[in-house]
Amino acid sequence: MKELVEVIAKSLVEYPEEVIVTEKESGKSTVIELKVAQSDMGKVIGKQGRIAKAIRSVVKAAASKSDKKVIVDIVQ
Repeated sequence: MKELVEVIAKSLVEYPEEVIVTEKESGKSTVIELKVAQSDMGKVIGKQGRIAKAIRSVVKAAASKSDKKVIVDIVQ
């Protein structure tokens, strides 16, 4: 899942070298933290959070086969 979020985020931002994705697992859930440059934050979140919601939907669909709950957290 980490690689999926990283590929999506790098294709959206202006500074792909500053994209950092970390993955933390605990039991049946996984938390993926996405960090981007401050100037790229709006591009990853989108108007009214539409792009962030779309990223979460894609990751949720990909995770449905592994029967794990995946949470995508966009941090500053």
